[in-house]
Amino acid sequence: MVKRGAWRSARWAGCAAGLLAAGAAWAAPGIYSCIDANGKRLTSDRPIVECSTREQRLLNPDGSVKRIVPPTLTADERAEQEARERQAQVDRAAQKDATRRDRNLMARFPDEATHNKARAAALDDVHASVRLSERRLAALAADRKPLMDEAEFYAGRQLPHKLRQLLDANDAATEAQRSLIQNQQSEMVRINALYDAELARLRRLWAGAPAGSMGALSTAAAASAAKPATIR
Repeated sequence: MVKRGAWRSARWAGCAAGLLAAGAAWAAPGIYSCIDANGKRLTSDRPIVECSTREQRLLNPDGSVKRIVPPTLTADERAEQEARERQAQVDRAAQKDATRRDRNLMARFPDEATHNKARAAALDDVHASVRLSERRLAALAADRKPLMDEAEFYAGRQLPHKLRQLLDANDAATEAQRSLIQNQQSEMVRINALYDAELARLRRLWAGAPAGSMGALSTAAAASAAKPATIR
């Protein structure tokens, strides 16, 4: 009959051996497996150099697949992958920015009437500048009349230096005002184009299109959308 102490020792020894075996199996390195360029299956306890450009399977000790090891990239392939990742980051940032700007637009312009009011206010400032330039042009024309009357007295002769200076100054001021009017007219075209683009986008947003779903805004529209909403 086996003594109780001997039986316990044998039992603990068996448990310890089982734990050691399980630990060894768990800690054992995986097996790499692949099929090389010649169609031959290769296995190794470390990554297989012959399959560096191919997919490799890392197997568990029981033969099941632990994970798939992708091919090792060449320098050019790695550069291409990094470029794709950078572009993906840029695209994500642009998408995030478009979403934020769309939300700003909707906060500033909750309805079309608000947007139309903002357009009118922007155009009013330009119209005021045009009217000011037109009044200045009328004043310059009035100033020029007596100068031209005096110049007729010197028909066929050289104008006095002072008169010539006054006429040249009048010409320069008149040209400057005309150029300013032309610039203001171009500004009105730009403002209307900006608000047209905003309105087309806003109509889709008001109709339920998700913010950012229409891609990036144009430069001018983006600058407008970046403005914080006005508290009314």
